[in-house]
Amino acid sequence: MKKRKYLKKAIDKTAFLRQSTQNIIENEGKEGMAKTQAVAEQDFVTKMEKKLTEHRREIFINLSVSNEEFKGIMEAVDSKDVADVASDDMDRKMIEALGSQELKRLRMIDAALAKIQQGKYGQCTRCSKKIPQARLEALPFAIMCVDCKTVDERRNR
Repeated sequence: MKKRKYLKKAIDKTAFLRQSTQNIIENEGKEGMAKTQAVAEQDFVTKMEKKLTEHRREIFINLSVSNEEFKGIMEAVDSKDVADVASDDMDRKMIEALGSQELKRLRMIDAALAKIQQGKYGQCTRCSKKIPQARLEALPFAIMCVDCKTVDERRNR
C-alpha cells in the first residue's frame, strides 16, 4: 500500500514537472516568436523610413526642376506669338498641377515619417487596425487600411 501511494505521488510529481517544463518551453517559444516578430517589424519600419525619405528627396528634385522650367516659360513668354503663348500657358498649368500633386504627396510622406517617430506607423487612422505590409510596400504613406480607404472613396464619389 505504501509503495502504491509512493509510486502515485512520484507519478503525479513527474506529470506535474513534465507539464511545468512544457509550459516553460511554450512560453519561451512564444516570447522568442514575439521578439522575432518585433525585430522583423522594426526592420520593416526602418526599410519604409528609407523608402519614404527617398521619395521625399525625389519630390524635392522634381519640384526644383519644375520650378526652373516654370521660370523659363515665364521669361520666354514675352517674345512669342499667340500660339506659342497658348502652348506655354498649357505647359505652365501642367507644371502647376504637377507641383500641387507633388506637394500633397510630400505632406503625406512627412506625416508618415512623423508617425514613424511616434511609433504609430502602419496604424489605420480611422479604425486603428494594422495596415497590411503589402499595402505599405505599395503605398508607404498610406494612412488607412484597405477597408477604411474603400469606404472613404465610396463616400467621396
